[in-house]
Amino acid sequence: MRRIQFLIVLGLMSCLSLSCGSGDSETEAGVLAGTVSLDGSSTVFPISEAVAEEFQAVHPKVRVTVGISGTGGGFKKFYAGETDINDASRPIKEKELSKASEAKVEFVELPVAFDGISVVVHPENPFIDHLTREELKRIWEPESTVKNWSDVRAGWPDRPIHLYGPGTDSGTFDYFTEAINGKSQRCRADFTASEDDNVLVNGISGDVDSLGFFGFAYYIENKDKLKVVPIMTEDGPVVPSRETINNGTYTPLSRPIFIYVSKSAAARLEVKAFVEFYLDNAPALVADVGYVALPDAVYKLTKDRFARLVHGSVFVGKKTVGLKLEDLLSASS
Repeated sequence: MRRIQFLIVLGLMSCLSLSCGSGDSETEAGVLAGTVSLDGSSTVFPISEAVAEEFQAVHPKVRVTVGISGTGGGFKKFYAGETDINDASRPIKEKELSKASEAKVEFVELPVAFDGISVVVHPENPFIDHLTREELKRIWEPESTVKNWSDVRAGWPDRPIHLYGPGTDSGTFDYFTEAINGKSQRCRADFTASEDDNVLVNGISGDVDSLGFFGFAYYIENKDKLKVVPIMTEDGPVVPSRETINNGTYTPLSRPIFIYVSKSAAARLEVKAFVEFYLDNAPALVADVGYVALPDAVYKLTKDRFARLVHGSVFVGKKTVGLKLEDLLSASS
């Protein structure tokens, strides 16, 4: 019922806006038309997919495609000019900035939600009650000697750990390795990797000795067949939830996630309309797919950033773990 009401309201708004329009050349008899292409992060994918579905319900002449190449793979397509928008579960890297600059691709960086990277195990795991940041580091660091559960903590069973995680093109992999191992991409290589989080969900849920990580929405969607692991903080073990992700107590694995919009693509009416629709409806749709909406003040700054087509990243030269979005966006406005 909520989605039906949502579509009715949006349809009425669309009809009103089109009746006042001047009939630009990129419309068909006042109806918005064209294509919008997105690729990139599998973490951001559920949000972009939900936005695309709702947008196309209002603007059926616009075709929106959403791919999953991982954040890094998506950026390669983005600065090659193959896509209009890149979904990213981490800020753009300096080497990607250089590639975009070489290709003369200008972009607008737009945070759209908060995520909490969720560490999960098989639901029948009876002994794991929490993990510390130090234990996670010993498991995942490149020189790790951890092979069995007993290598992590005394009293745990002498059985092999089977590790699962996003591929190296994933922004989730980048953020997790930076937060836990101190440097992006610094990680052991002997784990089952995939850019598709659904593959990881299936692997972990079918393996009693599994341990893995991915975005919060994929845990929420599959919590009946996964067990989330609390992470030890100064205040005790904390599980990811909308509350702990939003207030920062789920640390250090809470983070913002983004879309990057090509400035040249934003000159097209359908892309501009899609991004404005994305930001206007993000709070409701983000929650619908299991993520955490940004504060209203951050969405306001983000909308202003897009309206002015502010090029570049507010994260250049900064560590991403622990930074406050509102402060960064306010400083760049």
